[in-house]
Amino acid sequence: MITSPYDKYRQSSVQTSTPGQLLLMLYDGAIRFVRGGIGAITDQDYQKANTLLGKAQSIISELRITLDYSYEISQQLSSLYEYMNHLLIQANVKKETGPAEEVLGYLIDLRESFAQAAKSAGNVTQDSVHANG
Repeated sequence: MITSPYDKYRQSSVQTSTPGQLLLMLYDGAIRFVRGGIGAITDQDYQKANTLLGKAQSIISELRITLDYSYEISQQLSSLYEYMNHLLIQANVKKETGPAEEVLGYLIDLRESFAQAAKSAGNVTQDSVHANG
């Protein structure tokens, strides 16, 4: 049972969002977790880094799973998501921020691209590429 007002708001927000808005929420979460993981590696809090980078990997895996492969770009996105997960594993294993910072750059660029596409095409582009959800 959800008792926190914040949790109730968050659940309502997810349930009433369009697929495009949900996609942006996923990107926002992944960006937040990668940033947190980078900070935790910098602070040498490796358990926290492991947790946060693992959460980012889960989101990226979800983004990959929901791709609609009837669109040509989906294969390229799938390869990029796979590469990003590989980089996050490297960052986590080697306790280096460089690979995670590279992932952060990709996530920010992709999020901005999907946000712009949503504005231009009324959510058609971002809803279509990730259409299995």
